[in-house]
Amino acid sequence: MNDCQSHSRGDQSREWFEEWFDHPLYLKVYHHRDAEEADRCVRTILALTGIDPARQPAPSVLDVACGAGRHAHAFARAGLSVTANDLSPFLLDQARELAATENLELEFSRQDMRTIRFERRFDLAAQLFSSFGYFESAEEDRQVIASVAALLNPGGWYVLDLINPAQLKHNFKLRTERNAGTLSIIEERTLSESHVTKRITLCEADGKEHSFSESVRLYSLDEATALLESGGFTVERVVGDYDGGPFDAATSPRMMLLARKSAES
Repeated sequence: MNDCQSHSRGDQSREWFEEWFDHPLYLKVYHHRDAEEADRCVRTILALTGIDPARQPAPSVLDVACGAGRHAHAFARAGLSVTANDLSPFLLDQARELAATENLELEFSRQDMRTIRFERRFDLAAQLFSSFGYFESAEEDRQVIASVAALLNPGGWYVLDLINPAQLKHNFKLRTERNAGTLSIIEERTLSESHVTKRITLCEADGKEHSFSESVRLYSLDEATALLESGGFTVERVVGDYDGGPFDAATSPRMMLLARKSAES
C-alpha cells in the first residue's frame, strides 16, 4: 500500500451510501456475492411465504434496495412481476444491463427507501443482504417500515434480511486485507452496541487510492420484531441463512424475518 496515492472522495455532503454505492469499485469489492446465492435466497422466500409464481396474474414483488439486481433478477427468473428500486444510478444501470442480457422483464425505479411511493400495491416486498439501517436515526428506519407497509396488499409479505449482531460480535475482526484481481482491499471495522462501521481503503494497480465508509445499525431479534410490529406487521418466521435454516442467535450468519401485513389493512 505504500505506492498508493490518495484520491479525492468528491462531494463530502453526500451520505456514505450515496457515495459508496454509486462508485464502480463497489461491485469489485463484493464480487463474491453471486447469482447462485440470490437464487437460493429467493427459493427459500417463495417456499416459506407460499407465494406461487405460477399464479395468474403473476405475484408482484418490490425489491426495496436492489443494488445491482441479484435478487430482483432471481425473482424475475422465478416468474414474479418485479419492480427493482435503488438510490444508486450506477447500480441501477448495472441491474438494467444484466436484465437485458438475460432477457428478463423488470421495472426499475430510483427512489429513497424512506419515502418510496408507487400508485399500486405489491404482494411481497424484499429488503435483502443488509440493505436496512443505513441512516443516522432509528426513526428513519421506522419511516422505511411505514413506507413499505403502505405499498403492500393486505396480507402481503415483507422479508427483511439483517445482520445477526450476536454472531457478528462473536466473529468480529478489526482489520482484514484481501485482493480482488488487481484491487487491494483493506477493511477496518469498529463495533458499538448500535452500529457496525467499516472503513474501506482500496488501492488500484496504478497506485490510485480510494477511501469509503459503511455504517449499519444493528438490531437484535427482539428489536427488529418490535420495529416490524410497530409498523403493522406480524413476524411469522425467522430463519438464519438463505437455505431457510433455523435461526440461532449465536451461530446463524443471517437474521431474515418474514413478516406479514394485517389482512384488514
